[in-house]
Amino acid sequence: MESWENRSGKGWIEVICGSMFSGKTEELIRRLKRARYARQTVEIFKPALDVRYSADEVVSHDGAAIRSTPVESSSAILLMASDVDVVAVDEAQFFDEGIVDVCRRLADGGARVIVAGLDMDYMGNPFGPMPALLAAAEYVTKVHAICVRCGASALYSHRLAVGDSLVLLGETDSYEPLCRHCFNKALQIATR
Repeated sequence: MESWENRSGKGWIEVICGSMFSGKTEELIRRLKRARYARQTVEIFKPALDVRYSADEVVSHDGAAIRSTPVESSSAILLMASDVDVVAVDEAQFFDEGIVDVCRRLADGGARVIVAGLDMDYMGNPFGPMPALLAAAEYVTKVHAICVRCGASALYSHRLAVGDSLVLLGETDSYEPLCRHCFNKALQIATR
């Protein structure tokens, strides 16, 4: 079996980012299906803590699914990504900072690396390793949801649930996508 370090070819990093309900995972799955159609070998990883829809699948909000490997840390990805043409990572914001080096090493070794994740947390701040991944990527796609309050393009994930923990896995009962204007209004109300 060929090691990811010994492969020849030109690799790169693609990042798909945006708010919750914007279609990040749906776009990730679409790209992986196209790679498989082109007879490329594909492996997808997700953080082990994400068991919202399935323990061993990446599932989009619209129900599309693809088999994945849950991992506890980013370093585990290198151990399992040998001899793979396309390496994908979903919910990258939940990984440790080492995910940036892992993606760089895979791309340097010739793999196409596709990463999807939230670029901002529920307070509108850069989320985890995402800023560094965006900086390291050759290609960045920012997708938008629709603001549930006014219908404009939404780029914020506003938390409805009470609590200040940075990581709170949830769905429409815990978060709503908001545009800049509606997000700022919601923050003003919450801080009163």
